[in-house]
Amino acid sequence: MLGLLILGTARIFVPYEIAHPWWMVAFLLLTAVTFSLFGFIIGLWADNFQKLQVVPMLVVTPLTFLGGAFYSINMLPPLWQKITLFNPVVYLISGFRWSFYGVADVNVAMSIGMTFGFLTICLIFVWWVFKTGYKIRN
Repeated sequence: MLGLLILGTARIFVPYEIAHPWWMVAFLLLTAVTFSLFGFIIGLWADNFQKLQVVPMLVVTPLTFLGGAFYSINMLPPLWQKITLFNPVVYLISGFRWSFYGVADVNVAMSIGMTFGFLTICLIFVWWVFKTGYKIRN
């Protein structure tokens, strides 16, 4: 909801065109569901508020900044380009960039596949949590 609100507000101030609007919505939904499931997993893991903040602060934020959100990973030296491909956020950002501008740092099929892969991992873990009752049952 927040992303669509920002997109609508930006339309007031800046004229823009979305190259692939249906894919933009698909990446938006895939990313939202994946991060929601990931947040659920972190919420189960965390025993207190300090633990809850560790993952967003020390994992998600650095991966976002190092994942090409503010630059193209093609600007990096070849060694760092290879290292950056191990960052899962690269594929989310590249998919969004392609859906908006038609330009991507990695193959779009790879972005879609990796996004579905992250979603699948989160779904399997949440399924396991509900099946076993891990931290849900007393």
